[in-house]
Amino acid sequence: MNREELANLIFPGLTKTIADYETLYPERDLGENARVTRFAPSPTGFMHIGHFMPCLIDYVLARQSNGVFYLRNEDTDTSRSVEGAVEYIRSVLAAYDLNPDEYEYRDTNETKGSYGPYIQSERKEIYQTFIKHLLLEGKAYPCFLTKEEMDAIREGQARDKRRIGIYGRYAKYRDLPVEEAIERIKKGDAFTIRLKSNGDFNRKFKFNDLVNGEMEFPENDIDIPIMKSKDGLPTYHFAHLVDDYLMHTTHVVRGQEWMSSVPVHYELFQVFGFKMPKYIHIPLILKKDGESIRKISKRLDPEAKMTYYEEKGYPKFAVIEAIMTIVNSNYEAWREGHPDAHFTEFEFSPKKMSSSGALFDLDKLDNISKNYISRLTKEEVYEGALAWSKKYDDEFASILEKYKEYSMAIYNIEREQKKPRKDYTYYSEIKNKTWYMYDEYFKDVTYDFGIFKKEEVKEILNTYITEYYNESDDQETWFSKIKELCTKLNFATDMKAYKVNPENYKGSVVDITNFIRVGLTTLTTTPNLYDIMQILGKERVTKRIENL
Repeated sequence: MNREELANLIFPGLTKTIADYETLYPERDLGENARVTRFAPSPTGFMHIGHFMPCLIDYVLARQSNGVFYLRNEDTDTSRSVEGAVEYIRSVLAAYDLNPDEYEYRDTNETKGSYGPYIQSERKEIYQTFIKHLLLEGKAYPCFLTKEEMDAIREGQARDKRRIGIYGRYAKYRDLPVEEAIERIKKGDAFTIRLKSNGDFNRKFKFNDLVNGEMEFPENDIDIPIMKSKDGLPTYHFAHLVDDYLMHTTHVVRGQEWMSSVPVHYELFQVFGFKMPKYIHIPLILKKDGESIRKISKRLDPEAKMTYYEEKGYPKFAVIEAIMTIVNSNYEAWREGHPDAHFTEFEFSPKKMSSSGALFDLDKLDNISKNYISRLTKEEVYEGALAWSKKYDDEFASILEKYKEYSMAIYNIEREQKKPRKDYTYYSEIKNKTWYMYDEYFKDVTYDFGIFKKEEVKEILNTYITEYYNESDDQETWFSKIKELCTKLNFATDMKAYKVNPENYKGSVVDITNFIRVGLTTLTTTPNLYDIMQILGKERVTKRIENL
């Protein structure tokens, strides 16, 4: 009876039971092998690649099995919540087409799914029902340790090189008579609720991780806090148990850094007699730093943040492909055999994940991205450049909108051929690699004609424009006229002859074409010069040569 009084004192008016919630959230009506996965970020910071990789795996698992992929907002740590983090997470999922089947968006008042609320702070009464059950069973207790007492315990444990936590003789209020606990609560003493652990640290249990196989862990014997006193919200570990049980999560994908939590989660599921989900503890994402390899860092490495890929303008396909290559060792071979398949068609296997770490290579991402963009149509490149510019470069966006067909012609140079050019790694590069094609940017430019004097070059170009240039010429005729100009000015048209006796000539046909290229673009290396001149058109070509 005293336990019931204690439970009702802590949770007055709470009448629902676990059975009531089991009725509200019945087993999902899915196929036998369907997987239910969740992406459950905490809004304590902005999304990074360590979030994206497990999210991608969650999505693949659900899609491959006709299962469910849902989004859960784990916002119980209200003190560390960052404004805008939830909205950014949602924008990343939308940008990469990793849209959840079930979710709740508070800012738009939009909910989809029958197993919500999908925001933990809205599930307080559910968690408290489960905690009340433990109080009634004598498997949890109110703990009145103050912050100062806790600090003293930790300092002593650290000094004596003991495990940190409330266990054994440190669990001062574990066996406090219920009557005394009731009196202290009535007096207004602050408390947390702790699990009364039955574990023995010297005993071990077996646990099967889908990446690492069968493992052994010491049992949890720490009386972990399961409810904070200030707001009545549960701790992360307890909310994890309740939500994954009621939402019928079948697979939990998370980083190896959570492996240390396995004993706690194992005990919580055992205490309630619930079946645990299957766990996939994915490897740490590593990067090469000089001659060493280390964990990728949010603080040190800009590519750790998902904003990096957005700001650079990497196509979503490239980012997903790069991550998938480190998710499973056989993904690249699969992609070679299935170049047009959607990545969800790849049969993901946790056993083919490295348990020692996943090396993420930006150079590989760049190569994937270059290859991908090179295969796009001119319309797709234009749309990608425009979408990026609208976010990050208003001026260039307005120019692209003003010259749509002209811009697409630029991006189509040497694209419709067996081996298209690979000029662009990401969309933010396009302006810097095509600026000279737009008159708005072709101002106050400087020219470098190498060993040739500018006056001599100007005369040569004027001769070319007035006597040889005709925008209606095909490429063969265009080049033959350049060679005619070379003969007239004593520039070699035969490169072999020029290399044998360079002193017999003023220069070569390469120099003449370079004069034209630099005069029109200021650059010595560009895509096909004939194509550039065709796109610029007679008026621009003539005007630029005259402006020299």
